[in-house]
Amino acid sequence: MKDELTSLWEATANDAPKTEKPEGEYDCDVMIVGAGFTGMSCALQLAKGGASVIVVDAVRPGFGASGRNGGQVIPGLKHDPETIDRLYGAFSTEFAGNTAKTTFDLIAEHNIDCDATPSGWIQGTIKRDHLGLLETRMREWQSRGADVRMLDTAEVQAISGSKRLVGGWLDNRAGQLHPLKYIRGLTRAAQAAGCQVFAPAPVRSMNCISGKWHARIAEGTATIRSDHVVVATNGYSGDLFPNLRKSLIPANSFQVATAPLGAEQLATVLPNKTPVSDSRRIGNYFRIGPGGRLMMGGRGTFADPVCRDAFKEIISELHAYYPQVKSVPIEFCWSGTLAMTYDHFPHLHRPLENMTMAVGYNGRGVALSTSLGKAIADNLLRPDRPLPLRFSDIKPLFAHDLHRAYATMAIWYYRLRDHLER
Repeated sequence: MKDELTSLWEATANDAPKTEKPEGEYDCDVMIVGAGFTGMSCALQLAKGGASVIVVDAVRPGFGASGRNGGQVIPGLKHDPETIDRLYGAFSTEFAGNTAKTTFDLIAEHNIDCDATPSGWIQGTIKRDHLGLLETRMREWQSRGADVRMLDTAEVQAISGSKRLVGGWLDNRAGQLHPLKYIRGLTRAAQAAGCQVFAPAPVRSMNCISGKWHARIAEGTATIRSDHVVVATNGYSGDLFPNLRKSLIPANSFQVATAPLGAEQLATVLPNKTPVSDSRRIGNYFRIGPGGRLMMGGRGTFADPVCRDAFKEIISELHAYYPQVKSVPIEFCWSGTLAMTYDHFPHLHRPLENMTMAVGYNGRGVALSTSLGKAIADNLLRPDRPLPLRFSDIKPLFAHDLHRAYATMAIWYYRLRDHLER
């Protein structure tokens, strides 16, 4: 019998790759902390380039948000192209626009079995007040050569199967995958390229001695020495790097999945199987998942859920979009922690010449973290290769210990704005 809060991904994934606990002493060119999309894509690219790489994870590859998210492969950042151009330049905008392609190309190159489908993605809206913003966003990408277009009410309702949506835009660069299969496939590919992956292997301490990092693992039974460290812990950043943790707002994403839908229901609920995200500030995202199940996710409480009662709001939203599935049982409920940043941009840090940190994907993690991990590896292999974002200082947020209180107030404010818009 499955646990009450088992994820659909865990229930339908292939076997986990074999990892070991480290024992003794190890030397490598690069040690990566965190075996999610960022860490494993970085490790794979480094190993392919001839570097010796060790990845350590406190639990296992894909334990964090990489193995728990909605599996939507969406290009771009939270910000629109003109904003990215203004703040970072056209190179960064081009990078952001290509993140889905980078991800799908990587999957194809390594023949990763993860149900990857370039099915497109819809950012739809139930608010007519949002249509102008969505059209501006679409046109900014369209002017840069992206395969995108607006959807009127009839089109968005036909593609989504929901009468609740009043419009939106379709991004044909995007798609979907099985995130836990994907991270496990990335791990296997990195291992095949020569990367060592240790898990469970929590890092207890790190010291830089004469330009070389010395990391003590677990109960002190292992030490890893490396020339460079890449920190890819994101929403699961802990006390090893306290200032990094305090620069992020961890946010829980709650998800549910129904029992398999019948053939008649699948003909009316997302009949094209194109995933959808809602344009509201506190919105939802949904798709058809493994076994023909309807999945929906959205913002949850800051406390980790302990029972299914915590998912009532997400279930209510699912039924508001698709009242025809109210009689279908909810089979899976789960959550994961993503990392938000104060400016909604991902953050790259290089606090020392031999340490790189990448965090803060703000809900765009699958394609963005994969691509950023690869870009970091390319830069380490050849420093003349530019990174898509500038390095910034780590800035702990004011009164970070109270982030649950002020973030909850912000969510109430955003919900109020969403409610007042027509």
